[in-house]
Amino acid sequence: MRWNVTVIALFVWVANYSQSNIEVIQYSAGFVKDNEISLKSFRGIETNTLYISKNKSLFDKRSIKYLPTVVVYHNGEEVIRIESNISLKLPSNTVDLISLEIEEIIESKF
Repeated sequence: MRWNVTVIALFVWVANYSQSNIEVIQYSAGFVKDNEISLKSFRGIETNTLYISKNKSLFDKRSIKYLPTVVVYHNGEEVIRIESNISLKLPSNTVDLISLEIEEIIESKF
């Protein structure tokens, strides 16, 4: 029984540690606010929505060309970038794509 508790505790620690290195950033602007996705479903993951009006230099530095754009970072490195299309809307499966990428990152820790 003691061994099972230790294994479970280790699993929880690794899962939490691996999530702490994952960041989901949504780059947006006021005029496309209605086309943003909700980041609330990514519990335990650091999320943020940045607006070009307040962070122009960061948008330039990270080569953000389309709004909105969502980028997943792992250990500070870009893992996946999902950009809006000509209608200024993200693909309908954006949340699924992000969730799948996060799962793959976490699973790679084991």
